[in-house]
Amino acid sequence: MKTIIRNATIVNEGKSFVGSVVIEDEMIQSVIEGDDSSQQYDTEIDATGLYLFPGVIDDHVHFREPGLTYKADIASESRTAAAGGVTSYMEMPNTSPQTTTLEALEEKFNLGAKNSRVNYSFFFGATNDNVEMLKQLDRKRVPGVKVFMGSSTGNMLVDREEALRAIFATSPLLLMAHCEDTNIINQNIKAFKKRYKGQNDFPVRYHSRIRSVEACYASSSLAVNLAKDTGARLHIAHVSSARELELFENKPLAEKKITVEAVIAHLMFSTEDYDLMGTRIKCNPAIKTPEDKQALRDALTNGLIDVVGTDHAPHLLNEKEGGALKATSGMPMIQFSLVSMLEMSDEGVLPIERIPTLMAHNPATLFNIEKRGFIRPGYYADLTLVDPNGNWQVLKGRYYTKCGWTPMDERTFKWKVRRTIVNGKTAYCDGIVVDGVRGKELIYSCD
Repeated sequence: MKTIIRNATIVNEGKSFVGSVVIEDEMIQSVIEGDDSSQQYDTEIDATGLYLFPGVIDDHVHFREPGLTYKADIASESRTAAAGGVTSYMEMPNTSPQTTTLEALEEKFNLGAKNSRVNYSFFFGATNDNVEMLKQLDRKRVPGVKVFMGSSTGNMLVDREEALRAIFATSPLLLMAHCEDTNIINQNIKAFKKRYKGQNDFPVRYHSRIRSVEACYASSSLAVNLAKDTGARLHIAHVSSARELELFENKPLAEKKITVEAVIAHLMFSTEDYDLMGTRIKCNPAIKTPEDKQALRDALTNGLIDVVGTDHAPHLLNEKEGGALKATSGMPMIQFSLVSMLEMSDEGVLPIERIPTLMAHNPATLFNIEKRGFIRPGYYADLTLVDPNGNWQVLKGRYYTKCGWTPMDERTFKWKVRRTIVNGKTAYCDGIVVDGVRGKELIYSCD
């Protein structure tokens, strides 16, 4: 079956042009500048006035299945991904059971095959005790090993330096690290309780002073030093402060062994938003100052930040009750990542051509994903069509996450995702998620 997407503004590999894309079954057959009226096609999509991007690859999501499906699951959150122009995701291991055994990992792949509306993959979780298991991971199936160097529960906090060094020295896969120093955080909590005479919670605006810049920097610098000492391939998740950016190098992605992810929450919000948004924007690492937010935005174009993800983390609203200590951390963001970045482009934060680099090309390159992340002949047809004049307001019923809320509620966006195509099939179109469509397991090149 042949499909043509006609007359879109194609944004891909550093340039924009009006053209058409021909899809045959699952794959892109050709990319044409201008139109092609010389052939007949089974399906024609008129994309006049729309922008065509490679589908977003989100390297950092929490879909809560298995074990936490009362607030989210693979089916619900992959539907949400499709509505946001996200065609592939890599999911984190802190579910129940945690993805710290080969059996738990295989069960997740089975769930993805059954329920995911878009393409899927799953990280393996490191612990203080499972370093030998890392050698058994299939490098063609697993994107990497997640290392929680702070802010975790159960046995997923890797807090022994000898265990950390063994993980960095042993893992055959990329290490994705959550970096916050638990000792500094605990000292900050103790100091706050002393100052406030034993209070067991504090206003959420203090979250960034408890989970402080110092806590992030100490842990990130430890990870960077371990990677340099051992030669490990390190990807630091959700960098949140200007000071941490000093640890990284501005050079081409192909020359880096240490890379950096920013997430939408830290690019969209700052401590000035706590009074209005409250715990809805509480996340770990914490939202930081306006100056930190600006430094992260600047790093989207200066080469320090390599990838933009979401850290999509659904919780029920009643779990967000409390303050800096008691409210759960995390927010559902995957439906709004692409449109948020496009709004930032309109504000002059970054050129529109940089967006697919950060959200599709670089994730595909960094993780060696086979035949995805670019609008190229011979690649899977993972695409999204976006309307620059959609002018819509986020309201209940227009978002799809199972937890039933988003910090973007009532925000107005100029850009709107109109269609998401996954492996050549329409998975989402103008408010409708096509339930019969299923994604494929991502495959990684070992070259």
